[in-house]
Amino acid sequence: MQPDYDPRRSARQPVALDAQCRTDRGLRDKGRILDLSPEGCCVFTSELFVRLGARVLVRPEGLEGLSGIVRWIEGNRAGIEFDHPLYVPVFDHLVRLHSSGEAVDLSQA
Repeated sequence: MQPDYDPRRSARQPVALDAQCRTDRGLRDKGRILDLSPEGCCVFTSELFVRLGARVLVRPEGLEGLSGIVRWIEGNRAGIEFDHPLYVPVFDHLVRLHSSGEAVDLSQA
């Protein structure tokens, strides 16, 4: 049964932002952030190597790494909840620069 609420604290914004992903075990992969909120993101990688509950570091191109935990996995996509929310002006700037203009399908998360 689907919950009657969306547990996210903020709306996700569609973006296309290249990123490096690294697990706490040292595995690395290049990926792309597909959507972003101050509290987290959806990351796509060619070979998903994370597991549910894993600690990860997502490093968007040109930024410091954002640490977090994997909250969901579907195919080659993973939802990451950041340990510390993005500073809202930084979030707004990233969305302006990297907006993909595509709607985010909430049923897939």
